[in-house]
Amino acid sequence: MNDENYMKLALELALKGQGFTAPNPMVGCVIVKDGNIIGTGYHHHYGGLHAEREALVHCHQKAEGATLYVTLEPCCHYGKTPPCTDAIQEAKIKRVVIGTQDPHDLVCGKGIALLKQGGIEVTVGILEQQCQKINAIFFHFIRHHTPFVMMKYAMTLDGKIATITGASRWITGEKARAIVHTERGHYRAIMVGIGTVLQDNPLLSCHNVAQRNPIRIILDSSLRTPLDAHVVQTAQKQKTLIVTSQSLTKDTIPYIHAGCEILSIPETHGLLNLPYLMKELGKRNIDSILLEGGSRLNFFALQEGIVQKIETFIAPKIFGGEKAKTPVGGDGIAAIPECITVTNQSISFIGNDIRIISEVKQTCLQES
Repeated sequence: MNDENYMKLALELALKGQGFTAPNPMVGCVIVKDGNIIGTGYHHHYGGLHAEREALVHCHQKAEGATLYVTLEPCCHYGKTPPCTDAIQEAKIKRVVIGTQDPHDLVCGKGIALLKQGGIEVTVGILEQQCQKINAIFFHFIRHHTPFVMMKYAMTLDGKIATITGASRWITGEKARAIVHTERGHYRAIMVGIGTVLQDNPLLSCHNVAQRNPIRIILDSSLRTPLDAHVVQTAQKQKTLIVTSQSLTKDTIPYIHAGCEILSIPETHGLLNLPYLMKELGKRNIDSILLEGGSRLNFFALQEGIVQKIETFIAPKIFGGEKAKTPVGGDGIAAIPECITVTNQSISFIGNDIRIISEVKQTCLQES
């Protein structure tokens, strides 16, 4: 096996921490000596051992003279755990192979420099794109201090998210819906508009009890969320944030007593200021959001430039109807050059449904 083979194994290990490490990155580590793997590890959860220390703890023989493969540059500062660079040097590792440099200001090349100063051979950039891709959320959050937003919607082959009567359950099959529930555990928060709450009365939770439920964010400028809605009734068990333009008055007291948190933010053009909201959520260490909004919210989110990726499920069904809703509504664009474009699409089949994941290439960024 060569460097790329061992790094692929480290990547596989890193993904085991998906949904549990935020706001830390997912990291995997493999330790090799004399052509044999003597230890492996990954970052299991936030506050737990980092991948390098995890791998060193589980070595079945001394790591002196070994090569350590890690998907992200080892940390060199004290956080929840001591610096991994110290552990690597103490174990007398001979060579460290790093997938990608850590963008965090506290690390960002400093870990590499410390290892080299300690006489350790360092190789950087093995499967770099793959190592960055698995931590797209972490890289975005560190650089912008705002959540990484994935917009998700399911539609029919003719581009409808509901029938003319508003019926939408179920557009996709069981396999696609199971993936969505799993993904909810991969994001720190899930966000919907008041329209979704009023129409569907969703729980916005994960079906898999082993996963961490996301923080629920309800965009409700006029504070119309019913007190008997599932998101309010279960707020003591699952953190729920109601975002409104209303000030904190006696009208908000019942929501607070139910366990909800109220966040008042300004409006822009008669709608909640989404770029402002992203900054506020970033201050709360919310690094990622799964946006399951309606068509109006989807367009506004794209228009305001807060969406990084779009996940589209297409079911082999046709609803028809000129007034049946589409995934992205709102005012729409007036001219083709103004359109929001996507790139780097990946396409797969989930049962009978098609799944497309796209990166948002062009957005209309607004100053807040």
